[in-house]
Amino acid sequence: MDQAQGAIDAAQAAGADRYATSEYSAATEALENARTAATASDHRLALSYALESREHAQNAARNAADEKVRVRIDVEHASTELTALIAEGRSLLDAAAHGGASRARLEQPALDLTAAEAHPQEAGEAEETGDYLGASAPLEEVRIQIEQATTSIRDALPLPPSGR
Repeated sequence: MDQAQGAIDAAQAAGADRYATSEYSAATEALENARTAATASDHRLALSYALESREHAQNAARNAADEKVRVRIDVEHASTELTALIAEGRSLLDAAAHGGASRARLEQPALDLTAAEAHPQEAGEAEETGDYLGASAPLEEVRIQIEQATTSIRDALPLPPSGR
């Protein structure tokens, strides 16, 4: 049971409680079952649960490491893509402002782009602390916000004169 607890502690330190939750939960549940069996003096069952707990904890630690890398890569790609989308939105906003678009119609999209610019920075800060899950969730919302702002800017552009 001490080995199982040590493996659970190592898995938790690896982030398994956040990145490999089902395997981590199975490890903690099996350890609790081992303790219950030991209290009931069923040592064979307690050993079986303890071994199961250790195995789940070791799997959780491996899975957490893999998942953390996957989420980190996804966050890095999303951050890079958002930075490019913001730059595109800013460029479109400048073109719209110089192209005769209504200032009133550009005001909200400009505010939305400014708000969106903070999110890749926040994601970068979360990345630095290793909180990749915390960084990934808001990025999709920001993407939607940027796309909506870009659509609003395009809609604000004056229509080209017809050739008639």
